[in-house]
Amino acid sequence: MRYQEVEKAIQQLIDAAGEDELHAFGLATITRLTTADLVDEADEEDLDEDARAALATALETVTTAGAAELRALLDRIDEGTLADGDMDPGLLIVLTALEHWTTFLEEHRRGELYELAIRSLEEVDYRVSAELDDFLAEPEMAAEYARIRQSLTA
Repeated sequence: MRYQEVEKAIQQLIDAAGEDELHAFGLATITRLTTADLVDEADEEDLDEDARAALATALETVTTAGAAELRALLDRIDEGTLADGDMDPGLLIVLTALEHWTTFLEEHRRGELYELAIRSLEEVDYRVSAELDDFLAEPEMAAEYARIRQSLTA
């Protein structure tokens, strides 16, 4: 499948999924992304001390915290971001995923879960560099796409 076909298929899955499937998918995906050791290689110059502490709390509580608590943590992270356009890619994936999950909890927009799915594919691409013309050729990418499909159609 080409990358654009994967994107379209995920959008269709999100659109067709029930509320229970959406929430379960979002929770599983944010858990996967926040436990994937993506921030381990982040440069200390990306975040100040308070932002790193807020990120650690967000990573520890992402499955139990409410939208307001996560938003407050994201605000602290945002205030303490030191990177100027060249943030560590793994850290950027995690922060973007946290933003989409938090916004989904706040507003229940399906589009946020679509974006979360795309961040999940980006995380795999970060590790294996998938080809855009045959996006699912790498076994890791095919497995992540299958996880997304299964989560949204359960």
